[in-house]
Amino acid sequence: MVEPVEKLPEEVLALIFRELPLRDRAVAARVCKAWAVAATSSAVWHDTSISCDCELEDLLPPYLSACLDHIHNLRLEYEPSKKPSRRAATALLTALAGRAPGLRGLSLECRGEKPLFDAGSDILSAVHAVCRTVHQLHLLDLRRLPYTLDDSLVLQAARDCPELRSLFLDNHALVDNVQPSSVLKLLEACPHLRALGLHLASLSRAALELLAAPHRAPFALLALRCACPEDARAPLLPDEAWATLSCRHPGLEVELELEPALPDEAVMRVLQPAVPVAVLRLNLSGDTVGPVRFAARHYAETLRALEVRASASTELHTALEELAARCAGLREIHCFCVVRPSVLDAFRAHCPRLRSYTLKLKREPHPWRPTLVR
Repeated sequence: MVEPVEKLPEEVLALIFRELPLRDRAVAARVCKAWAVAATSSAVWHDTSISCDCELEDLLPPYLSACLDHIHNLRLEYEPSKKPSRRAATALLTALAGRAPGLRGLSLECRGEKPLFDAGSDILSAVHAVCRTVHQLHLLDLRRLPYTLDDSLVLQAARDCPELRSLFLDNHALVDNVQPSSVLKLLEACPHLRALGLHLASLSRAALELLAAPHRAPFALLALRCACPEDARAPLLPDEAWATLSCRHPGLEVELELEPALPDEAVMRVLQPAVPVAVLRLNLSGDTVGPVRFAARHYAETLRALEVRASASTELHTALEELAARCAGLREIHCFCVVRPSVLDAFRAHCPRLRSYTLKLKREPHPWRPTLVR
C-alpha cells in the first residue's frame, strides 16, 4: 500500500519542498502541521532564490518572515520599474537585516527596465542595513545592480563584515565612485577576502602590494571591469606589482572586461603582460584585433575563456586562429560575429580542453546559443 504523502518523513518532505517555487512552498505550509514544519525547515531555506514579482508582497508576512532565520545564502531578483517588486525587495532586505543572523551570502539582481535617473537609494540603504547587522556575511554580490556604488558601502562592509570572502562591485554603472583608498581599508579590515570585483579605477598599486603581503589568505579571483571614463584615466599598475602578486598567489585568476568607453590607448595600458588573465571579455568600439593578438602572445598560459564582440574581418579571423594555436588551455571561446570555417577548425584542432564555443559560420536569429563540447 502506498504511504500517504502526509506520512512521509520530514527529511523527504523538505527535499520536495526545496524544489518548489516560493508561492507553492507557502501553499504547502498551510496544508497541515507536519507540512508546515517541513516547509519552514533549514533544509528548505538554506540556499534560496527569490524573485520579487508582484505576488511576493502578500507572502512577506507572516510566512516568509518566519523562514528568514534559516536562509544561509540568498539570491534576490527584482524589477525596479515595478513598484510592488521594488517594495517587496526592499522590505525583504530590511527584514533580513533585522532577523537573519545566519545569513552568509547575498546576491542581488536587477531585472527588466531601470527607471531613468533612478539612484537605487532604497535598495542600497537596505544593503547598508544588512552589512550593519549581519557580521558573518561571507559573500556580497552587487554585479547586477545598475546603480552607482560608492565609498560609503565599501567602508560599511569594512567596518561590519570582517569575515567577507567575496565582494563584487564590478557592476554596469556608468560612474565609479569607489576610491582606491576605500578598497585599501576594505582589504585591511577583511583579511580572509579571496575574491574581489572592482572597476579598474578603484584598484591601486598599494592594494596589489597588500594582497601580496605574507600574512594574507590565498587570493583566488580579481574581476576588473573597465567601462567608465574613470577607468580610462586610471594610472598604470606596474608589471612588477602584478608579478609579485602572481608569485605570492600562484592560483590567482584575473577577469578583465573591456567596454566601448575605453579608447585604444587605454586598452593597451590595461592589457599588461604580467597580469594572469584567465577570462577576457572584449566589447570595444575601436581596435579589437590588437587586443586579441596581445592575448595570444602574453596570456597563452593563463587564458581560459575569451569573449569577443566585434565586426567580422579577415584580420580578426586571422588573429583568432593565431590565438587558438597558442592557447591550448582555452575552455571557452565566444565570438559574436560570423567567422570563417578555418576559425572554428583552429579551435577544434588546437584546444583539446574546449568545453563551450560560440563560433557561427552564418547569420542566425539572436540570441546565439553556445555549442557544448562533449
